[in-house]
Amino acid sequence: MEGVEVKSQVQSRHPSLVPRPSPLAPSPFWRDRPTLVTGATGLIGGWLVKRLLSAGTEVVCLVRDWVPQSELVRRNLLDRVRVVRGDVRDHALLERLLGEYEVATVFHLAAQTIVPIANRNPVSTFETNVGGTWALLEACRRSPCVAQIVIASSDKAYGAQPRLPYDESTPLQGQHPYDVSKSCADLIAQAYARTFDLPVAVTRCGNFYGGGDLNWNRIVPGTIRSVLRGERPVVRSDGSYVRDYFYVEDGAAAYMLLAEKLGANPELKGEAFNFSNETQVTVIALTRLILRLMKSPLEPDIRNQASNEIPRQYLSAAKARRVLGWKPLYTLEQGLKLAIDWYREFSHGSGIRARSVRRPPAANP
Repeated sequence: MEGVEVKSQVQSRHPSLVPRPSPLAPSPFWRDRPTLVTGATGLIGGWLVKRLLSAGTEVVCLVRDWVPQSELVRRNLLDRVRVVRGDVRDHALLERLLGEYEVATVFHLAAQTIVPIANRNPVSTFETNVGGTWALLEACRRSPCVAQIVIASSDKAYGAQPRLPYDESTPLQGQHPYDVSKSCADLIAQAYARTFDLPVAVTRCGNFYGGGDLNWNRIVPGTIRSVLRGERPVVRSDGSYVRDYFYVEDGAAAYMLLAEKLGANPELKGEAFNFSNETQVTVIALTRLILRLMKSPLEPDIRNQASNEIPRQYLSAAKARRVLGWKPLYTLEQGLKLAIDWYREFSHGSGIRARSVRRPPAANP
């Protein structure tokens, strides 16, 4: 599938979308609501915090590492939230945090999310993704104030499956370290809902992309940085892997919608929801789409070195549309344009610098 085909598919699915939707009036649900975000310096965390603050929410952020390039820091959002430094596996810290700040809503985003790191360091990935989830849920179970919990799982929790697209009835069968960690965390959340009546719901999203992602091994930021530097973008796989790609601001909006719906309907506890644009894209098609949007003549450098990754994976979001009334705000192309703008701005004050390289020859027709 080439970039032009991606564009036509996306536009045909969502012809009425505009480059940046007009913001909806904030829901009264969020006004002055004490809300915890774990993993606030991560890719989704900064955008979620920004959206919560715009809704008048009292935000508490659990932060382990200082990430000066994150959205949370770059946009001076830390000046507008309460910051607790610590590790999500620290049960005593979590109990103190939930109690002292009288947290009503919890978004659990803290995780080790990089597949190659999980393959090299599985124990630390399990400790954070699995142990951190049960520590947080146990602290929530003991807190009288917590009324909604949204746990960020992943489409990787499904593992490799013969039937596509994945819906929420697909078994959770991760086989490799990262996938297994998300399967386990997902099941633990469901266990706390069923066994202890904890008001927790689970999100399963595709591959997030957007401004603030500083993991240059990922295809979107890596490709954009390469183009800004005048270098050929690297594709670690053979380029044929099929994925869902989900824009970060859509993710933040979906998380908030789910928490709000959970507050209105307690019967949603224990439920999981896929969120997806339902557009299936190969890695090479996505790379070429970015190159086209950036008007770059560069050609991808296909390494074919990826291992322990699922060849084809994409989601059905029919349940979220039906039960939650959800729909995405951005098409793939719109999200990529916003991401490219973010990285261009970021490049002015960072280590992304265009290098003097010879212009590659034109591709053969």
